[in-house]
Amino acid sequence: MDTRFIETFLAVVDHGSMAEAARRLGLTPAAVAQRMQALETELGAKLLRRVGKQVRPTEAGHAILEPARKMVADARLMRSRANAGLTAGELRLGAISTALTGLLPQALLRLRHRFPAVELFVLPGASADLHAALDAGRIDAALLVRPPFEIPKMRDWHVVRREPLILLVPVDLADRDPLELIATQPFIRYDRANWGGRLAQAWLEANNLRPREWLELDQLEAISVMVSNGLGISVLPDWAPPWPEGVAARRIPLPAPAMEREIGVLWNRDSPGVRLIDAVIGALSETASSIG
Repeated sequence: MDTRFIETFLAVVDHGSMAEAARRLGLTPAAVAQRMQALETELGAKLLRRVGKQVRPTEAGHAILEPARKMVADARLMRSRANAGLTAGELRLGAISTALTGLLPQALLRLRHRFPAVELFVLPGASADLHAALDAGRIDAALLVRPPFEIPKMRDWHVVRREPLILLVPVDLADRDPLELIATQPFIRYDRANWGGRLAQAWLEANNLRPREWLELDQLEAISVMVSNGLGISVLPDWAPPWPEGVAARRIPLPAPAMEREIGVLWNRDSPGVRLIDAVIGALSETASSIG
């Protein structure tokens, strides 16, 4: 049985769409459909069904999910052991949106030049979602915000970049006192469901501040555009460039206590891809140092 077909089945189930699975796997939707048809023919059962606009596993599909994930994991483990001593193989990495545009492109360029035999699959998502994907075994490592809870002993954590919290304001307010601005200006909140947003809320609470909140968004890029257009101010991390084109806003340091968002790599210590993870961490660390 071709494990690529099993991987395709899992991608469709995880993303609820053949089109999205095709995009993530670098295939055409027709190729995904053909793989699924071949797998269903081989197993003699219908594995997927359409529910509204989404694709869900059938009863037979649910029945094979666990062994399918184990089969893919075992195949990757065999490839890793076959390449023991070499920095080669496949790594599934989750990454938050600001890392996808800031840290990851140059890091992947470094990685490709040094280790051309490494194949990387990147899953975008929020930190909490990527943490859940790591728990479920859908990815090998995650580039995310440090979890707001103790990291279990079965996992390792490596900080790649520290991003101080700042006050982002429209250009015409840049010379005003930051505490006065927070007290008087409309406040655009970094979503508290986001781990970075919780950090911003912790800073506000530490300073006994209750801003004039009117928007709460989970995308830093969107917040910066809102501030640039004079719609309010925001407390957020000074994330790695590039920022959205045309943003005209000023970064103002925040009064103590200083707080920062830690961006790092989280992975399981017993992962068969530790050698690959080390290579990715090295490339990310060099990129972070060059950004400053």
